[in-house]
Amino acid sequence: MALAEYPATLPLPLQEGYGFKHTSPLMRTDMDSGRARQRQRFTSTPSMVTVAWLMTEPEAALFEGWYRFGLTDGADWGLLPIRTPQGIRQYRARFTDIYDGPTLTGGKYWRYSAELEVFERPTLTETETIEIIAGGDFITAVERLEDVSRLYYTRYWEQGAADDQ
Repeated sequence: MALAEYPATLPLPLQEGYGFKHTSPLMRTDMDSGRARQRQRFTSTPSMVTVAWLMTEPEAALFEGWYRFGLTDGADWGLLPIRTPQGIRQYRARFTDIYDGPTLTGGKYWRYSAELEVFERPTLTETETIEIIAGGDFITAVERLEDVSRLYYTRYWEQGAADDQ
């Protein structure tokens, strides 16, 4: 079954109170010496994000309908636009419980708040990270590395051959 997409006509979450709490992928064991051993336990962990929306009456009605029927009252995963340090992207997410609200604000807006579980911690991919560090795309970085190693080994062997004479 396809994931229910957050309706494009609805607003993005407010900046106020917006924040992530990541689930740790680590396992830590304290040792008798006072030190600790630490290792990666999981390669994929969820993140929780606190969100709030301010909506007009028609937007609020659509939001509640989408939540009830598109997400089966919040039981199902959906595709939601979530802002991260990588920008606004669609992420697989679900509500951890029913939203709070609607609360009438300013006489004509409805405020909702909720906690969302993002299926996987939002980060760059490994390839994107390498490309940024290398200052270009991954293939170019590998080619540069091959050029440098070829140049180094050619000079090394040439120098070794000259030393043998």
